[in-house]
Formats: sequence, structure tokens, C-alpha cells
Amino acid sequence: MSKRILAHLTRTDPVLGRVIRAAGPLKLELRDHEPFQALAQAIAHQQLNGTAANTILRRLVATCGKSDFPTPQEILDASTATVRAAGFSFAKVAALKDLASKTLAAVVPDRRTLAALDDAAIIERLTQVRGVGRWTVEMLLMFQLGRPDVLPVDDFGVRAGFRAAYGLTRLPKPKVLALWGERWKPYRSAAAWYLWRALELERAGKLPAPRERVVLPRLPRKRRKASVKKSAPARQARGAR
Repeated sequence: MSKRILAHLTRTDPVLGRVIRAAGPLKLELRDHEPFQALAQAIAHQQLNGTAANTILRRLVATCGKSDFPTPQEILDASTATVRAAGFSFAKVAALKDLASKTLAAVVPDRRTLAALDDAAIIERLTQVRGVGRWTVEMLLMFQLGRPDVLPVDDFGVRAGFRAAYGLTRLPKPKVLALWGERWKPYRSAAAWYLWRALELERAGKLPAPRERVVLPRLPRKRRKASVKKSAPARQARGAR
């Protein structure tokens, strides 16, 4: 399966193909968590580095949970002060409480139920949770459910990796990246993984330079509505009434 994915990406995009050869085999490792835990961890990681986020998660487990991770009911039963003491901001406490409530209401289903839905339905459903945006759900699709065709165009690392790999002077706009990524279907998750690796290769001084000039697709311009000007006779006739 991996060979077929890499062959497709290399055939449809020579620049990405050279990144693939430099980075080596695809290692998109999946995590096995229920959606509630995965989203709770994602909320904890928002605007924090990994070390700080993991520290407050350990505190949350120690103060609110009776097993490896708190249940939705345990989060709802915990006071705001208790969750705040673990290191969560007021906004993140509200997000965690909303996540727990929507999990108990089955808006956020279990892993098996979620796996039966398509990507668009999952994004629509999970972004109903306070503090959970499209990017957060895309990470869940990629690293929890193993969906093969996810391109997180708003991810800084993906955009920065694309800039580096394709020899650009600035980050591509998300919509432009989405248009370019059409050629990677149906394996855009793997393409995103290699764009993250491209950034690492650049930092290590091992990123191959593109051999061809890269021309990004242009976004269609929005047409301005032409203002309708009344003719002089029409104005004169209206004024004579």
C-alpha cells in the first residue's frame, strides 16, 4: 500500500517525489484513543508546547480521573477550580466541559461510530464542540482514524514545508495549497506528512532544491458587481415628476 501511495505522489508531483526520496519511508503512526480523549488532548495542546501540554494532562488525570484518562462524566463533575488547578485556562475549561457534555449527548460518538462516517460528516459534527476547529478534527482524521486523503491547508508546518520544498519566498495561501494538492488525491495525508518532513530536511540542510520553476495556481478573482448608473434622460424624467 505504501509503495503505491509513494509511486502515485512521485508520478504526479516530481518535486514532492524528491522530498520523498530524501525523507525515506512513510511512517504515519496511528494512535488508538477514543474521540473524547483525543479531542481533550488536542484542547490541552492548543497554544502550548508539547511538554507543557503533557504536564497539565498528567495533572488532569491525577485530579479528575480514576483510570488512564478522565471520563466525560468525571470532567463534568469536576469543579472549574479543580480543572484550572491542573493548568487549564478558563477558555479551555469551558471547552473541556462542552466536549464532555457533547460526548454524553452522543454528538461526539465513540470511535467505532465515528469510523463509519465520512470525513466531511466528522468535521461538521466535531466542530460543534467549543474550541474544536477544523484543524483539530483533521489531525484526528489523520492520526486517530488513519484517513488517507486529508490535507490540513491551514497547518503552519504543512505550508512552511511546501514553501521550502518548492523554493518559494513566502508561504502559500491555504486555498492555493488546496488547489495544488488536488494532484495528490487520494493520498493527501501522505503528502502532508512529507511536507512536514521537508521542513525538517531544510533545517538539516538536506532538502533537495526543485529542478523546475514552480508556478502556483491562481485563485479565481471575484467579480465585482457593476453599479448601474441611470442615464441622464432617466434622471431628468424622474426630476420632472
